[in-house]
Amino acid sequence: MQKKLIMPIILALLVPLIASWFAYPDTHLPPGFGLFPPQYVADAPGFNLIVFCALAFVELVVLALFIAPTLFGFKKVMPAAPNKPLPLPVWFWVGLVSTLFFLWLMWTRVTIFGSLVYYAFTPLWWSFIFTLDGVVYRYNNGQSLFSSKPKTLLISALVSLVGWYVFEYYNYFALGNWYYPQTESIPSLSHETVVVIFLLAYTTVWPAIFQWYMLLNTCPSLVSRYSQGPKVSLNGNFLLYAGYVLLFLMVFWPYPLFWVLWIGILMIFSGLLIKLNIWTPFTEMAKGNWTPALLVALATMLNGFVWECWNYGSAHPQMPITNPNYWVYDIPYVNVIHIFSEMPLLGYMGYMPFGVLALVMWIWAGNVFGFDTKIVDSDQH
Repeated sequence: MQKKLIMPIILALLVPLIASWFAYPDTHLPPGFGLFPPQYVADAPGFNLIVFCALAFVELVVLALFIAPTLFGFKKVMPAAPNKPLPLPVWFWVGLVSTLFFLWLMWTRVTIFGSLVYYAFTPLWWSFIFTLDGVVYRYNNGQSLFSSKPKTLLISALVSLVGWYVFEYYNYFALGNWYYPQTESIPSLSHETVVVIFLLAYTTVWPAIFQWYMLLNTCPSLVSRYSQGPKVSLNGNFLLYAGYVLLFLMVFWPYPLFWVLWIGILMIFSGLLIKLNIWTPFTEMAKGNWTPALLVALATMLNGFVWECWNYGSAHPQMPITNPNYWVYDIPYVNVIHIFSEMPLLGYMGYMPFGVLALVMWIWAGNVFGFDTKIVDSDQH
């Protein structure tokens, strides 16, 4: 089974390299490839009204699905009774105080604590993760990742470290949908130190998503809202091979196919697991239960608002420069309407497929390395 899981993903990593051999005959690699953390490569195409309107229409349809699922054939289901709230645990209060401290430090950029300001990003996010965990504990009958599944929380951090680097890898072939302009602007930090700072920051992505996912699952009305919808079955072979084709083509046309960075990889991982009859959120969709897919998508977008807001505040005003993790976007065609955020307004919806992909990659890793991947009890692994 491991071979059947691993070889298609190795191929997915090789496909853009193979395409680059032909797309870049002089260097056989895209510009900026391998420079870590990724830096600015070239100006992406500017605003395009047709692309903007088409993407906005798709996103409005998705929002309508979340707001009024009955319009899309979902049945109304009586929600279960909510759990009786428990007192907030001690780690919630510790996490909250720590979150406020590191957010204050990252935004004010004061140096009264010396060089600690340069390292604020990762402790800020781990503090927030434990704060969310405390809220989950309160509304989930005393069950949370930290209180009930500490091993899962630790493993999710390791998967997150590797998982997000996979996206950095594919981002080279998309010619930099995002990059990190401040990594070389803090003379007191060596390049080796910056690399360590980034790798530690990568450990926070999956745990934060999973905390939000668990929190949304403590709301019975949300869980039942999307539990009886249209039965949609996806063909694993089609998704897998179409994903390969899209990744190959993205190297030749990185700007028109910028969205493949998320959708193409999702198709490959999901298609592979569906083909091998391994549970994914799409397994539930085939039964009419859209809850896992929609709630993890919503969870990731909610966390995305926090990611973008905190990131923006760490560098506006620009001086002094203290956050090496600060990122900006160079998304083609729709990089307009920024509301206290480097993320363009339409870009937030990209967090939704990313959230589903994060869960699918987690399930893939669990089946490869043999660890429990269940985050919420309602997921039928």
